[in-house]
Amino acid sequence: MSAVASPHPDEILRGLDLEQREVATSVGEPVVVIAGAGTGKTRAITHRIAYGAVTGAIDPKATLAVTFTTRAAGELRGRLALLGVHGVQARTFHSAALRQAHFFWPEAYGSALPQVSEARFSVVAEAARRLGLPTDTSVIRDVSGEVSWAKVSNVEPESYASLARASGRAVAGLEPETVARLLVTYDNLNRDRGRIDFDDILLCTVALLTDHEDVAAQVRRTYRHLVVDEYQDVSPVQQRLVDLWLGPSHDVCVVGDPAQTIHTFAGARAEYLLAFGRRHPAARTVELVRDYRSTPQVVGVANGVLAGSGQRHVTLRAQRPAGPAPVFASATDEADEAGAVIRWFSDLRRQGVDWREMAVLYRINAHSPAYEAALSDAGIPYQVRNAERFYERPEVRQALGALAATARTRGAEPGLACATEVLGALGWRQTAPATGGQTRERWESQNALMELARDLAEQGMTLAELVAELQRRAAVQHAPSGAGVTLTTLHGAKGLEWDAVALVGIHDGGVPFVLADTDQQLAEERRLLYVGVTRAREHLRISWSGGRGRDRQPSRFLTGVLPSSATPVRRRSRQVSRETVAMTCRVCGGGITAASDRVLGRHADCPSRYDEDLLAALRTWRTRAAENAGLPEFCIFTESALVAIAEACPRSNDQLGEVSGVGPSKIRRYGSEVLALVEAAGQGQELPPPLG
Repeated sequence: MSAVASPHPDEILRGLDLEQREVATSVGEPVVVIAGAGTGKTRAITHRIAYGAVTGAIDPKATLAVTFTTRAAGELRGRLALLGVHGVQARTFHSAALRQAHFFWPEAYGSALPQVSEARFSVVAEAARRLGLPTDTSVIRDVSGEVSWAKVSNVEPESYASLARASGRAVAGLEPETVARLLVTYDNLNRDRGRIDFDDILLCTVALLTDHEDVAAQVRRTYRHLVVDEYQDVSPVQQRLVDLWLGPSHDVCVVGDPAQTIHTFAGARAEYLLAFGRRHPAARTVELVRDYRSTPQVVGVANGVLAGSGQRHVTLRAQRPAGPAPVFASATDEADEAGAVIRWFSDLRRQGVDWREMAVLYRINAHSPAYEAALSDAGIPYQVRNAERFYERPEVRQALGALAATARTRGAEPGLACATEVLGALGWRQTAPATGGQTRERWESQNALMELARDLAEQGMTLAELVAELQRRAAVQHAPSGAGVTLTTLHGAKGLEWDAVALVGIHDGGVPFVLADTDQQLAEERRLLYVGVTRAREHLRISWSGGRGRDRQPSRFLTGVLPSSATPVRRRSRQVSRETVAMTCRVCGGGITAASDRVLGRHADCPSRYDEDLLAALRTWRTRAAENAGLPEFCIFTESALVAIAEACPRSNDQLGEVSGVGPSKIRRYGSEVLALVEAAGQGQELPPPLG
């Protein structure tokens, strides 16, 4: 078989804009790329590697490309493969460092590298107990974050107290000297157990390359070309590692955006990006300014947020056609704000925007429950995105293991049918659970796998082929997209994008956050809002609301961006409805907060009476309605709504409308069919039998 011919260099450059082409052709010299949001930085650096490979200036197998997430590393490898380039080591900082330390540590120190501990939280908690400190979850979480900051910032425990005071760091109300003692105790516990911390991986590799010049020289001979993505987020330890990898060479390309530096609290230092030219006087600087992601209207808001900030940033130039004007809106309280967002999403859905192309972004996780409840009440599918990587979730690992075990004996059978059977045995159901919390999160993970299996089934995959593809995606952390609206924090949204984005709680005290008071903290809050705005491709909504009986002003960062019609929110009296006040259980009289309980009008575990046959008939009807509409069952009616209907036995549209979560649109679509079932049950008529 003849070898596949490499593409011509001109083919690699075809389709790049002028700035991307300059990046791609600047091989063999130090290059710093200031890449604005949506300007195609990954495209530029992958084409740079590919162009260097086909011209002989770069050896792919001698190239190390470091990123901050496994997902980004997988995307780099995937794009390079499409360009015909293989062998590049695209890894996260920790993955690259761990690989080198594992290989060279025994030779350098005469023993294997200690095992990496995966129990930071519990070890921090034990260290706190030994010192007689509080062990509340919130305290241990904050201290765990400070452990990481100290390590990636290369701060020794004996120096911590003075540095923490100088930089104004405050951790869970603890004195800096107390935190320093805790850092020592934590390290001692790991040492006694023969373990190292996750961030010790970087420190160990730095020590290895610093203390053993022969090892450093061998690493530099292996990786002669270096690329660093998201360079604005490097910490002092990571920068030290970059310097050690590079040595006297200048064959390095770094890419970043100072306007997207939002992790300084975790040790990120944008100064390394901004001062790159001082460390490499011969460096070429290229700015990517053409935004291919967002409409001119969204880009205008993004530029406006940064205007006059005094921060280094590029001014984006939109390349997409014009789109709708961004929406700016005030609300009397968070419930009003959530309701308005839901109506906005519903209008977009009628215009053809998919639920999975919508997102709600907020400053802190405390805002999530209000939107979970509002979406649940409206019957809109959603997923709550957190920091945990998809393929590392316990339920996903369990599902992949079960699928792989089944494939060993039934690998030639149809993939979708087997996946449905296997995940069903693990508890997956087509209908989303009415409850939230861990039950909902587990279902979301399993359902995301099922959605992916359905997509892959269209290619006629067997179970063995399906498992192989899932394992390949897990290896590169290519997580499936959710089936509904995404709820996540502004920090969690970095690196993602959607057609429609609602930024909520964008008032002073929300963004900027109430605890941000220094100039540096306020500057980071402004950048955080910029990141949120630039997640939107076409539809953007920014809102703020009143609270605790006080007027609230829209965020100061919106000055010069808001249209003249947008005004600060004013508290006003309004008709109070059951959706905006705390409800009480009609069985026990206790308060109700959970969305599913509000639909029922009682606590889920409080006794209730309903016609079992009617509920079964309603479920059968819902299944068929969902199949006819091509929607998940919970988009027709949630399980809680069906139980509430079976309990209330409404006899008219008005009575049906009294059931929480049953609005006018559902009554128009399904009211007559639901009421017919209720009437048939009341008259003792035979009801449709349950399916299956």
